[in-house]
Amino acid sequence: MQVRKVTAAAAVVLALSLTATACGSGDKDDKGAGGKKITVGIKFDQPGIGQKTPDGKYVGFDVDVATYIAKELGYKASDIEWKEAKSADRELMLSRGDVKFIAASYSINDERAKKVDFAGPYLLAHQDILVRSDDSSIKSADDLNKKKLCSVTGSTSAQNVKDKLAPKAQLQQYTTYSQCLNGLQSKAIDALTTDDSILAGYAAQKNFQGKFKLAGLKMTNENYGIGLKKGDADLKKKINDALTKMVEDGSWDKAVEANFGPAGYKHEKAPKIGNIVK
Repeated sequence: MQVRKVTAAAAVVLALSLTATACGSGDKDDKGAGGKKITVGIKFDQPGIGQKTPDGKYVGFDVDVATYIAKELGYKASDIEWKEAKSADRELMLSRGDVKFIAASYSINDERAKKVDFAGPYLLAHQDILVRSDDSSIKSADDLNKKKLCSVTGSTSAQNVKDKLAPKAQLQQYTTYSQCLNGLQSKAIDALTTDDSILAGYAAQKNFQGKFKLAGLKMTNENYGIGLKKGDADLKKKINDALTKMVEDGSWDKAVEANFGPAGYKHEKAPKIGNIVK
């Protein structure tokens, strides 16, 4: 009799455990109500775009855009779990379902569109160069010939300039953009190149304000999109609707000004949904 009681009690505990496990699986990102969470991929190391600050906060234009989208999907800011989305990992993160969507200076191109879907675009950026604020010697890509041009190791931006626009540029590759900026400030290099939005984000930081300026060369078009799992048409429509609303109610302009304004970034108008500028 004693054995039966123990066995019955154990069965009840096991059943409750299985029930709790079943309720807690597979519905993490379904709804915003009831304390459920949504996982969103962003950059952690791009000031002005997506950055995790030393005190654990998440700031930047992409963070503002992602927060707005999450709100329109039914989540509060406190419901968002931020996950670092490094450039090389983004497609894999989406295919595995590690994140619901990614907002991480994610340029839309044909190769990526084979693997993931994109909502947007929500920002039209351009490859540009950053120079010292007192330097007026670089007014075109041709002026970069014989200049020391910096970008991060493995970046296609600097190589694009050297191969196609200024073959005599002296390419310097550093580990981080911050190292390039320090070199630019000390005059060890003459210019830094990558997307203008990223350059503006760095230049807008308090320790760099007034020291650098964008040349405004617009050497390429970079259409930033929201990455999502391939085939999720319903989520794509919802995100596109959220981006449209963000532009219409003025939140997009406020986010641009808050994150890039101090750099004097002459940004393009908000692009129309589905309008990919080649």
